[in-house]
Amino acid sequence: MAMMRLRREDPRVVGSFRLHRRLGAGGMGVVYLGSDKKGQRVALKVIRPDLAEDQEFRSRFAREVSAARRIRGGCTARLVAADLEADRPWFATQYVPGPSLHDKVADEGPLSAAEVAAVGAALSEGLVAVHEAGVVHRDLKPSNILLSPKGPRIIDFGIAWATGASTLTHVGTAVGSPGFLAPEQVRGAAVTPATDVFSLGATLAYASMGDSPFGHGSSEVMLYRVVHEEAQLQGVPDALAPLVRACLAKDPEERPSTLQLSLRLKEIAAREAQGLADVRPPAPRSPDSERASGRLADAYPDREPRRQGGRATPPRGASASRNGGPSSSRGGRSVPPSRGNGSGRNGAPRQGTPARPRPRTGTSSRGGTRPGTGARRPAPRTGSGLRPANPRLLRQRLFVFVVVTLVVAFGIALVQGCQGPS
Repeated sequence: MAMMRLRREDPRVVGSFRLHRRLGAGGMGVVYLGSDKKGQRVALKVIRPDLAEDQEFRSRFAREVSAARRIRGGCTARLVAADLEADRPWFATQYVPGPSLHDKVADEGPLSAAEVAAVGAALSEGLVAVHEAGVVHRDLKPSNILLSPKGPRIIDFGIAWATGASTLTHVGTAVGSPGFLAPEQVRGAAVTPATDVFSLGATLAYASMGDSPFGHGSSEVMLYRVVHEEAQLQGVPDALAPLVRACLAKDPEERPSTLQLSLRLKEIAAREAQGLADVRPPAPRSPDSERASGRLADAYPDREPRRQGGRATPPRGASASRNGGPSSSRGGRSVPPSRGNGSGRNGAPRQGTPARPRPRTGTSSRGGTRPGTGARRPAPRTGSGLRPANPRLLRQRLFVFVVVTLVVAFGIALVQGCQGPS
């Protein structure tokens, strides 16, 4: 949470607390960072001087203190002290370190699906405790959620109200933040726990997209969209979109309960976290597994064996046959396997015929060359599927051909010379 220096008009001491910094200011008053004589840090909220004489604001402030006292659970900051009869009423709650959800998204961008689900599950569980205390927050939004090291915390119950109360402070005036208000709040109908569910859905959409699901505009435009238009959830992850859309249903009866939300979001958070853990480079395949099942690139196009120089290569010292098994070396030449072993032209085993490795003399049963055999690596295949001629072998054949030709020519000349002229 951003802190600011105290201004000249700010008090230095309130009650038994010494004030150190400004934490923020809202429609009701200013929130300060303070500490007591034991060094315990608190967030202390003081009503603005111009509102201290307004009985309506005093009543709202008293409701906030009452709500903080009634709620039990780790979702909210614990109430430490309060004075509702002071010239400027105030109350202090346990200080919660950490940025607001609004600041977190504004500074670092939208959260991942796993993070949004985890935050939503904790907030839903917290709202269960709030609603069990007979309180409806009525102003749940990203700036009223603090991301502490121990989990998210809901703050600012300044406009909280007992279940079933009207949301109107004055006739035709909705209390809350446009874009996160529920349709029934805009219409002035009674609020229920489902009201907070709608606001939670809009908050989760904001955390996922980095923007309000109802866009931007004046208060009147935003309130109209909340009542009459569907939320825009294009940026919400697929795992969360159906649940968020259910939270933003116009009819309160169609929204899930906070308990249902908590359970469902916990499931999504666990699944998404597991999915992120599974996104890792695949372990390298052993050469044996590739040989035993033939060439994986032919059977499963999305999985390819190890490649070197743009082609699949067997391990060093072993020659891969067309059916994936090893072949022996005779006189330095690779001997291709028989075509009757059920392998196709491209080396992939024919359907229904498993490819089996065929160990030969000089190779181990696992396709590796035993030490001392001197087997050579096979020459690379050409595009037609045949190996190119061995250059050394070509030279040997050429030498033999030339020697034989010379010997034959010499023999013919010798025979003709012995016969003489006829």
